Amino acid sequence: QVQLAESGGGLERTGGSLRLSCAASGRTSSIYASGWFRQAPGKEREFVAAISWTNTNTYYADSVKDRFTISRDNAKNTMYLQMNSLKPGDTAVYYCAAIARPYNAMTVTMTKKYDYWGQGTQVTVPS
Repeated sequence: QVQLAESGGGLERTGGSLRLSCAASGRTSSIYASGWFRQAPGKEREFVAAISWTNTNTYYADSVKDRFTISRDNAKNTMYLQMNSLKPGDTAVYYCAAIARPYNAMTVTMTKKYDYWGQGTQVTVPS
């Protein structure tokens, strides 16, 4: 069992920055990869970024590449999403998620491949 807790969301201006955190607890040794997804009202949940817990590989959606940076601190069992140059299109509930089994890298963008989910944190960038 793994528990995930997001924090750091809020309201930020266009062009501003926010840093999201995701603290993992429980059986953290079972985590192979973790990622961030977001969901805007009336929209499907979409992949944002992911990071391997067994190597240094990172993965980004094209919409956030060069603006967002995913990282982790294994000693603290915490994952981060540094969001810069925020746009109104980034407005959504952001969820962290973890894969607790071996996986193929090509599957990290798929919501159904993730085993655990946090409660979500709201990010709002007004127009």
